[in-house]
Amino acid sequence: MAAADAGGDRRRHHRGRLPVTTPDDGERLRLASADNFRDVAGPGYATRDGARLRTGVFYRSNDLRLTDDDHGRIGSIGLRAVIDLRSPTEVDLHPDPAVPGAEALHFDAIGIPMERMSSLRSREDAVVLMDDVYRTFVTEDRSRTAFGGVLRQLAIGGPQLFHCSAGKDRTGWVSALLLHIAGVDDPTIESDYLLTNARSAASRARVEAEIAQHLGPDLVGVYEPTLVVASEYLDSAWTAVATHFGDRTSYLRDGLGLDDDVLGRLRELLRVTP
Repeated sequence: MAAADAGGDRRRHHRGRLPVTTPDDGERLRLASADNFRDVAGPGYATRDGARLRTGVFYRSNDLRLTDDDHGRIGSIGLRAVIDLRSPTEVDLHPDPAVPGAEALHFDAIGIPMERMSSLRSREDAVVLMDDVYRTFVTEDRSRTAFGGVLRQLAIGGPQLFHCSAGKDRTGWVSALLLHIAGVDDPTIESDYLLTNARSAASRARVEAEIAQHLGPDLVGVYEPTLVVASEYLDSAWTAVATHFGDRTSYLRDGLGLDDDVLGRLRELLRVTP
């Protein structure tokens, strides 16, 4: 975490940097080897007050096991940071490749506990597990520290990329928070969150094939709820926010420790100024 917290002077130095992009920039860059890579702003989502989001600022992804061609495409964005939300075990298994010009940062958020994964016996058990995972995004100190740190880092300015393993849960929650901060409505946030299921179909099929090979085909259906996103999971996190913090503003301020300056900067970065 020390690397992520260092460099306050660098943050102030880059404070005014705002990329100028067109709404479809995120769609122009698709990565075959990281199929859940996309622009957080989508095609330039509309906000509740009639503005639209700025593309080319923040990107999200699954893990970066990249082909040479895709590594070159990532390098062409001009990223200033690649933010890894995975556990040390996940990082050691598949380390991120170095991206020229980008600082590698690590914030360890709680993902799906492998010890609970190994004990799953039914789809119902898997859904309960996923609901619990999303509640821990809100209730666990370690996750709040990680998510607060990521959002403070992103407030420095883009372009930056953040990711976890599948790019769906930890990454999906950060994306949902960013869209909320920017003023996007809940139906759009949910639709963007669920887009993972379509975008990550190829990588999910590979995982399902590995489950069938090593654990048996009967367990593919058992594990399937852990391989996708569902509205229920996101609702579990929002409900935990309301239960433990009262509202989203209190969660962002008191739970994640984000002040008006950070929240205002994120909003400024994400929104196109008329």
